[in-house]
Amino acid sequence: MVMELCFKKSFSVIGKEGSTEDGEGFIQKLWEEANSKFSEVAGLAKKDKHGNILGVWGAMSDISRSFSPWEDNFSKGLYLAGVEVVDEAEPPAGWVKWTIPSFQYAYTVADSANTFSEGITYLNDNKMELVGAVQEYNCPEDGQVYLFYPIGRVNEA
Repeated sequence: MVMELCFKKSFSVIGKEGSTEDGEGFIQKLWEEANSKFSEVAGLAKKDKHGNILGVWGAMSDISRSFSPWEDNFSKGLYLAGVEVVDEAEPPAGWVKWTIPSFQYAYTVADSANTFSEGITYLNDNKMELVGAVQEYNCPEDGQVYLFYPIGRVNEA
């Protein structure tokens, strides 16, 4: 597994929110709903200089919305299927906005069903601590899905 390190300052995502308490398949249902109604938030999406959307996120948080890792062996938490937006953006009715704090991340391409657990093993083997919920980034530029493992919370002052 190849892990890279990066810093990402806080950013906002507007999307459809669900919980592991919603039952099996809830993430797929969130994406279906978000994709079917994307036109409602498309104008809020952050874009590059060519007008291309910068990022689609499967954002995650613990139930308290403090962006801590999912609980009970990563089986209990919240998920937001959405798009990165400017911080001032207001979510339309039926949508939810999260502002994810600044973190230092270790990240990797999610190229198999085992990527999440392999990433956790990598962190443990390399004496890195998971300090926040793992974030899933769908990169429009290269079509890859990446998992971002927060390994340090950063205060922006």
